[in-house]
Amino acid sequence: MTITDWVHSIAGFFILITLGLGVTASPIFVHEYFLFGTAFVGANLLQFGFTKFCPMALFLKALGVPETRE
Repeated sequence: MTITDWVHSIAGFFILITLGLGVTASPIFVHEYFLFGTAFVGANLLQFGFTKFCPMALFLKALGVPETRE
């Protein structure tokens, strides 16, 4: 998997978990404040569309995840 694959997978997982924890109709509901996590990930994805800067990509690159497929 490349960096972009990991970024999309991690973002999707984080969004689904924070929605589950923040929506009152969810069986794993904890508190509405978890929806701020969903907004944070969405805002980062939006700013990446304009700036091409992603903090998670920098972290994954430091871990040695390949940028392109071989």
